[in-house]
Amino acid sequence: MLERLGERWRPQHWRRRLLWSALTALVLALLLTLVWLAGRYEASQVQSRLERDAADAVGDIRSRLTRNLQSLQALQFGEPGPARWSQEATALLRERRELVRIEWRDDHFNVLNQAGTPYRPPVFDRLGRDSVQSEVTQVCNAARRLSGPAYSGSYFVPMTDGLGLEVMEMCLPLASAGVVMGYLVATYSLQDLLDDLGPQLTRSQEVSFTEGDGTRLAIRGNSRRGGRVFSAQHLLDLPGTTLVLRMDSWRGAPDLFPNVLTALVTAMSIALVAILLLLGKDMRRRLKAERDLADALAFRKAMEDSLVTGLRARDLQGRITYVNPAFCQMVGFTAEELLGQGVQAPPYWPPELADEYRKRQEIRLAGNVPPREGYESVFMHKDGTRFPVLIIEAPLINAQGVQTGWMSAFLDIREQRRVEELSRASQERLQATARLAMVGEMASLLSHELNQPLAAIASYATGTQNLLDQGAHSPADIRLAMHRIAEQAERAGKVIKSVHDFVRRRDQAREAIAPRLLLDAILPLVNLQARKLGVQVQIRLAPDLPTVLCDRTMVEQVLLNLARNGMQAMDQPEIRRRVLTLEVRRSPADARWIEFSVADIGPGIAPEVAEQLFTPFFTTKAEGMGLGLSLCRTVIEQHGGNLVFESSPPHGTVFRFTLPAGPAA
Repeated sequence: MLERLGERWRPQHWRRRLLWSALTALVLALLLTLVWLAGRYEASQVQSRLERDAADAVGDIRSRLTRNLQSLQALQFGEPGPARWSQEATALLRERRELVRIEWRDDHFNVLNQAGTPYRPPVFDRLGRDSVQSEVTQVCNAARRLSGPAYSGSYFVPMTDGLGLEVMEMCLPLASAGVVMGYLVATYSLQDLLDDLGPQLTRSQEVSFTEGDGTRLAIRGNSRRGGRVFSAQHLLDLPGTTLVLRMDSWRGAPDLFPNVLTALVTAMSIALVAILLLLGKDMRRRLKAERDLADALAFRKAMEDSLVTGLRARDLQGRITYVNPAFCQMVGFTAEELLGQGVQAPPYWPPELADEYRKRQEIRLAGNVPPREGYESVFMHKDGTRFPVLIIEAPLINAQGVQTGWMSAFLDIREQRRVEELSRASQERLQATARLAMVGEMASLLSHELNQPLAAIASYATGTQNLLDQGAHSPADIRLAMHRIAEQAERAGKVIKSVHDFVRRRDQAREAIAPRLLLDAILPLVNLQARKLGVQVQIRLAPDLPTVLCDRTMVEQVLLNLARNGMQAMDQPEIRRRVLTLEVRRSPADARWIEFSVADIGPGIAPEVAEQLFTPFFTTKAEGMGLGLSLCRTVIEQHGGNLVFESSPPHGTVFRFTLPAGPAA
């Protein structure tokens, strides 16, 4: 019995030991992994800090070089003399230890003046400056090509004390009016550039300038200590050369093992408590989200029930998936009767329009977005009543940004149509009343516009009678006078017809007329009044003008009105020289328009008169009716143009209006 129990226990024992061994191995592997990861993390942190320090050091060196360049440029400000230049260069060398020599050279690289650092013996005393003349020539040629500062590669200079110095040259071309007049050469000490980085950066690192193969040119910092080396290299790109800044740091291996178990247990305990807290917080958030969702659904349901706008949602196959109560009330069907409908013909489509609506639905389901302002359609109520609706549709997008159908909004526009019909009827009544008022307006316009041709007929008739009374006449003179009377009578008839059409707001007959012909038509009447008032008429016509599209009679009347107003404005005793200028040219603002202008040299228009100059029945003349300028502006605006006026220095007024240009004359 015991033997059988022992035989049964031994396999279970080995199985349990195997499980514990596996668990122990898993824990050890986890601990070793944690230690290894902690070491890697510590090493990466050290390397990152070293990279940042190297980048900061490169930035500091570049800033120092830029500041030195600005100071060197300031040496040449104001074309200094040799004594002043030497004094300022020596002061700069005393302030900037990394500069060991500054030279002023002409355009053939001959030294005009130089200054050396006071902190060390002269750098080139042992071999002489001419031994590195090739370096200076090369870097200055590079600076000349770059039209800016250039740096040479570093080279070693032995000194008289048995030591040496790694230096590099910087050449700055001195140009005047784009021509290089000389060069400013500065010699940098690489060792002093590193010394100026500060003790806080070099206390735990070794900083050096190196060549591409790793040879150190200058070193600054503590010597090697510790068992692990961390290195970072950054390039210092300068015009003409590139230096490599290397930063080395020595650290011992991270000693984390004694704290790993404590940290692991603490971390697991904190993680367990945090998980419980997060679970409790997540549960509270879920409950709150469910309550908020229920409130939002109730709010949306109340809002949809209160809408008078019908809402309908369809899937991509055209089946109705949602309708609100307003839509159901609009068409007279319940939601149960409408849901799932729409693949063939919904019950609210009029049978006579079903084919047209089906084609429109196919176009919509194909992905064509309807117009944003919507479109009108006709629906059928359950009792068979047709009514107009305005439909506004938009794609239905789910939370993943995928279109799942179309959402439509419906507005019953029966009341809107009824209001429009009432408004249309009211407008027709107003138009009938306005036509009655037009009769009085036509009488006023005819009396105003017929004054000029009738006055011309009377003048020609009086002249003819004088010729007959004097007996000194010829048939040609009488025939010319009768011809002028016939022209003015015909003009009076055209005025009556044009004013009649103008009052009735019909489309007047537009024709392409050369601007010269418009002026020629009014010149006889203008000259007649000009001779009476002692006015000199000047015509300025730009060359190569196209025709203008206008109602000839009405535009001639506008020109005649403006010309008569201008001559009457100059009919004052104090104005001795009276000139009226009629000018035609292309509009400076738009070549598609022709600009007419009528300018006088009268006293101008007072500000209080200018404010109501175009007001109907406003006039400053005792015999005037106040309709001339108002009619002129209306005629020009009917042609699409604009009539304006402005002062004409030193005195006078100019009226301008535009007419659309036609084909070439």
